[in-house]
Amino acid sequence: MESFVTELLTLLFAALRSATPVLAVVLGEAMTQRSGVINLGVEGQMLLGAMTGFAVASISGDPWLGVLAACCAGIALSMVHAILVLGCRANQIASGVAVLILGGGLSAYYGIPFVGNKIDALGNLNHTFVSDIPLLGQFLGPITPTVLITLLAIPAISIFLFRTRTGLRWRSTGESQEITRNLGHNPVPYQLAAIGFGGLMSGFAGAALAVDYTANWVEGMTAGRGLVAVGLVIVARWNPWYALPAALLFGASEALNLKLQSWGVPISPYLLATLPYLIPLSVLMLSYRGLRASGGGMPAGLRVVFQSARYPT
Repeated sequence: MESFVTELLTLLFAALRSATPVLAVVLGEAMTQRSGVINLGVEGQMLLGAMTGFAVASISGDPWLGVLAACCAGIALSMVHAILVLGCRANQIASGVAVLILGGGLSAYYGIPFVGNKIDALGNLNHTFVSDIPLLGQFLGPITPTVLITLLAIPAISIFLFRTRTGLRWRSTGESQEITRNLGHNPVPYQLAAIGFGGLMSGFAGAALAVDYTANWVEGMTAGRGLVAVGLVIVARWNPWYALPAALLFGASEALNLKLQSWGVPISPYLLATLPYLIPLSVLMLSYRGLRASGGGMPAGLRVVFQSARYPT
């Protein structure tokens, strides 16, 4: 029984750690879409954040400096999307794809010198004050700082979005820019902040992957996690609290994939590697059917974006 509990806790921690980069992107993209803007470029922002964070950590020897640099890189690339969408009124879908390609290209080119390098990862919380907290310490100790920061971001974002006046204006901008203007506020700063916050969280997610989770840099290492996260925003119904179970769909699937391979299950490892994508995709398809039937919390401003992408003028 004890070995079963230990195995279960190990699988849970592995799922949570694997889900952290995806969770960070889901939270950031949910905030962006709450303002009425969709950014498909989060995958590129993740890649650039991962490469920049790893490069800075490798050169400076300080992983936290790498995390900070990754966040800045994510914000910087997201501003390209902001300029195109808010300044030039470009199609949001096309702009997001352009940012994705740009981020992938920049990270591949400038990341060449760092392929194969090793850095010191952030480590877990076992040797910090967290491990001294009664009861919670033994559960929080094995996790890493990026996991804890991402988990703490959930209530922080929720309070901001649903309990503050600024959050109300943020959400009203996503429903209708005219409502925000009628309230005497310019919607553009809210959308600019939303895109920037999404970039910050995408860059942080890249750092969580390269500086913390793997302590390694490989071209294209995000492997579609950013695009999966965009879909999981729909599963989470644009709600920060639902983002965790949505991201855990991916994390648990990836952890299960690795565990099944370690057990020597007679299934092709290539087939098992599709699990982290097939399971969230299946849930997304079911969730989207329910969303179309009920409305499901989609900001009204996003409907205009999707309609313009479907029926371009």
